[in-house]
Amino acid sequence: MNPTPRQRFEAAIDQPDAAIDLVAAALCIAQETYPDRDLSPCLEQLDAIAATIAPRLPAERYPLRWIQIINQHLFQDLGFRGNTDNYYDPRNSFLNDVLERRTGIPISLSLVYGAVAQRLGFPLEGIGMPGHFLLRPQVDAMELYVDAFHQGEVLFPQDCEARLQQIYGMPVSLKAEHLEPVSQRQFLARLLTNLKVIYIKTGAFTQALAMVDWLLLLHPDRPQDHRDRGLLLYELQRWQEAYPELTLYVQYQEAQGLAGNQAQDLPVIRRLLETLRSAL
Repeated sequence: MNPTPRQRFEAAIDQPDAAIDLVAAALCIAQETYPDRDLSPCLEQLDAIAATIAPRLPAERYPLRWIQIINQHLFQDLGFRGNTDNYYDPRNSFLNDVLERRTGIPISLSLVYGAVAQRLGFPLEGIGMPGHFLLRPQVDAMELYVDAFHQGEVLFPQDCEARLQQIYGMPVSLKAEHLEPVSQRQFLARLLTNLKVIYIKTGAFTQALAMVDWLLLLHPDRPQDHRDRGLLLYELQRWQEAYPELTLYVQYQEAQGLAGNQAQDLPVIRRLLETLRSAL
C-alpha cells in the first residue's frame, strides 16, 4: 500500500531540521487536498525555472546581481505575483496552485523563490517578520532581505520597519527578533497556520481541523494546537473528541499557572468544558 500524504510528511520531517525538504513537505500538504492529482510535475517545473536562470548568472556570486536576475525571470518573464485581489484564497498556500496560477502570499512565494535559489546554489533563509515573510541570503555581513510578495524587492533593515508599519497601518518599531531566521519546521507551521486561519474565517471547520492535525504532526505537544483542535471539534459537534483535547489544554495551563504564566483564555475553556460535560 502506498503511504498517505501524512505518512510521507511524517517521514519528511523525521530528520534534523536543516535536512527537511520544504518543497517535498509542502507537496505532501497539497496532495491531501488534491488526492487525484499528480504533483510530481511541480518538481520538474522548479527545476526548469532554475535551469533557465542558471546561464544568465555571472560567475561571481554578487548577491544583488543574482537576486536581480532571479527576479527578472520569476516576476517579469513568468509573471509570478502577490495575490492582492484575493489574499485569503486557500490556493495561495498550496505549492501546486502557486506554480500553476503564478500567484500566492508572502510565505508561498518565498517557498518558490527559495526553492529556485537553492537549485542555483544560492541558499536563502526564511525570515518570519510579523504579518509578513521575507528571505535573506545566507551571506556573512549581508543585511539585506528579499520580499517575494513584492516582486523580489530588496529591503534593508530600515525598509523592513517601513514595510511593517505599512502592514499594520501604524508606527511600529522593528525589533531584532523580527528579522530572525525561522527553522524548517517553523516555516511549515506558519504555512499550515495561514491555512487554518483562512478556513476558520470562512467557516470551513473540517478543513481547518485538518490543518491543525498537520500542525500536530510537527509539534505533537503544542498546547494551543490541542486547544484549537478541541474548539474545532466542538464546532463540528464532535463533542466526545473535543472534550479530551480541551481538558489537555486546561491541565497544561493550570500547570503553567503555578509559574504565573496562565493563559487568559483559560476561564472560557473551563466553561466550555462544563457545557460539554453536561452534554456527554
